[in-house]
Amino acid sequence: MFAHSFRFDHHQFQQRMRNAFEPRKPRHPLLRFAVGVVGLGLLALLVMFSVVIGTAMIVAGIVYKLWKGRGKPMAARDPRIVEGEYRVVDAARIERGDTTRPL
Repeated sequence: MFAHSFRFDHHQFQQRMRNAFEPRKPRHPLLRFAVGVVGLGLLALLVMFSVVIGTAMIVAGIVYKLWKGRGKPMAARDPRIVEGEYRVVDAARIERGDTTRPL
């Protein structure tokens, strides 16, 4: 009896496993529609939940950054300084007016 109970190739076991993982659609059209609407509602609920969680994570990150930088003085910038990228050009090139060739 023990060996017969735990045989996994038995037809009844296979039938039960197949029915457990392959849910059937209802045959009644209104019931099919209701199950579809419930599925779409569940999908919309999960999407909204994930959007709320994502927004909360972004807000928490921004609040953390602002809280971490709280109390530190901002570096004062000199209004006479202009930041930029510069290239050193040969004086001979400037005197000749040679601006057609790339630097």
